[in-house]
Amino acid sequence: QVQLVESGGGLVQPGGSLRLSCAASGRIFRSNVMGWYRQAPGKERELVATITRGDELTYAESVKGRFNISRDNAANTVYLQMNSLKPEDTAVYYCNAEVSSNPFLRAVSYWGEGTPVTVSS
Repeated sequence: QVQLVESGGGLVQPGGSLRLSCAASGRIFRSNVMGWYRQAPGKERELVATITRGDELTYAESVKGRFNISRDNAANTVYLQMNSLKPEDTAVYYCNAEVSSNPFLRAVSYWGEGTPVTVSS
């Protein structure tokens, strides 16, 4: 089994910054795509950003230029630096990782439990 543990969420004023971290642990042979999704109250979960093992990046249009995703392959950890935060960024942020537990099995998608981010004055 693989566990994803997020940290770094909290309350921040508009224009402020937060850095989210997500560490994967357990039976990990290789982590492939890792990313962040978010779900605001009353809305569906949406993609925020993803990063491949080779550092190919994808961002939602709403966060381009403000958020930066990065990863540490050796530590199986993904980060999300969030700058210039807006009230509409308020949501629960979920980490996702596609992980292979051994070289003969295809990767499985895992989710963290989520960390809340509130942007408010």
